[in-house]
Amino acid sequence: MSKNRQIALVSVAILHVLLGYAIVSGFAISVVKKIVEPLEAVNVKEEAPPPDEPPPPPPKEIEIPPYVPPPEVSVASDAPTNSITTQSTVARPDPPVVAPPAPAPPAPPAVAPSPATPRGRGNVFSDDDYPSASRAAEEEGVTRVSYVVGTDGRVTQCEVVQSSGFKRLDDATCSIIQRRFRFNPATRDGQPVPERKTQPVRWRLTN
Repeated sequence: MSKNRQIALVSVAILHVLLGYAIVSGFAISVVKKIVEPLEAVNVKEEAPPPDEPPPPPPKEIEIPPYVPPPEVSVASDAPTNSITTQSTVARPDPPVVAPPAPAPPAPPAVAPSPATPRGRGNVFSDDDYPSASRAAEEEGVTRVSYVVGTDGRVTQCEVVQSSGFKRLDDATCSIIQRRFRFNPATRDGQPVPERKTQPVRWRLTN
């Protein structure tokens, strides 16, 4: 590096040092004083609001003249006033004669259906029908059943309405009636119709 260049660098460094000292010692203090100076308050005058507009003048009252009725004019008439009264007699018609309604014909008497009748000799119970378990247990009693005889003469819908006190005897009663009993069906107007029957069956040991 040349000597002139070294001298220039040293001069620049000294200049920076002097400038920094001046800023720190004098210039900075003056800047702080400038900032710390008291603030001046300035009053701003507010503009006065515009004056209110004057109210409109009241409307003028219009005088209405009083009502004067027109004068009455009476016209004299010399012609006599005749009143005519007429009376008319209107004949009142006789009230219509309403004939009483004819009595309805009597309903035909209801024809009771002919009851179902046993067919053959199989509609009975025998000692052989006694359930063996009930015989061994010496069960006895009366079972009352209700059943329907269909249009074909067979028994349907058998049910116990009064128990004998033993289920085996009750079940045997309906089973035998439905399996064995046959009837000539009940009829109404010559046509077969179903019929409900009630029958008691006594279960009693004979030996």
